[in-house]
Amino acid sequence: MLRAFLRAAAARARSRSPRPAPDDDVLLDAPDDRLAPALVAAARGEHGPAAGLLAGTREHAEWDHRDRYATRLAAFARSRSEWLDAWRATAPEDPDALLVAARLAVRRRWDSPARAELLRQVVPAVVAAAEAAGPVDPVPWRTALDAARGAGAAHPEFERLWEQAVRRSPHHYGSHVSALEYLADTSPGAHGECLDFAETAAQDAPEDALVRALPLRAAFTCLTAPGTAVRAHRPRLDAAADRAAALSAAHPPADPWAAELRNLLVYVLVRLGRHQDAAEQLRLTGPYVTSFPWDRDADERDPLGRFLQVRADVHAHLGAGAH
Repeated sequence: MLRAFLRAAAARARSRSPRPAPDDDVLLDAPDDRLAPALVAAARGEHGPAAGLLAGTREHAEWDHRDRYATRLAAFARSRSEWLDAWRATAPEDPDALLVAARLAVRRRWDSPARAELLRQVVPAVVAAAEAAGPVDPVPWRTALDAARGAGAAHPEFERLWEQAVRRSPHHYGSHVSALEYLADTSPGAHGECLDFAETAAQDAPEDALVRALPLRAAFTCLTAPGTAVRAHRPRLDAAADRAAALSAAHPPADPWAAELRNLLVYVLVRLGRHQDAAEQLRLTGPYVTSFPWDRDADERDPLGRFLQVRADVHAHLGAGAH
């Protein structure tokens, strides 16, 4: 963990004017400067920095950061939970500890063949934790939405949870992603409806809001669904990529926070055959690779290897075009 943190810091220092990072310098899911100390401390069994980080996001209404940090902390706790156990024993009603514990409970059940049954058992506890979080925090409700989606909740139940989330934050990206995935899961082939939902959310959001990238997520859903008629939606898919590229341009090059957006944008641009635009996003992302979306390809267990393969293919394609 400490070695990964130091490598990430060194990569940031080298990336003032980013170029394609050598394969050996590429970092998978590198934490940003705020998350890294919390993960290093958690590796030592200490929960204080994680508690301080999440408390700060709650106090300053940084909902997208809170969502992402809670997700990463829960992923770490899946294999090393001593720090979370100590946190919950020390402060059993702490809303931040409850958030991470709820996210962990969902993650542990998600990959099981009995996922729906197992998640139905934890949905009441996850919802109770969300209700206890207070009237302004949407992030626990995103966790409840994910649990309900995995449990195969009926539309009225999912909509009730959705209303609780957007009442607290109408532009929270994670809640919208969960709703988009629920729509795609329950209405296979409804690609137009997914794009409608995403475009409406993006149009109503502030210019710098992460939910402006929701059409890109919808485009990914369309492009990876079996039997998608891409041609029928091609103008909307291109528009989604263009909107995400504008959002990417608003972030500094080689910014760990923008890495997932840029990795997803590369994926979509390559699927659309826009290799020149994909090369630009590869330049901007610098050394930062995120597991999503590269882990979503069929039978893909090496997201870093998949990214490197796609990057090499993009550069080869452009090189071939120059001759």
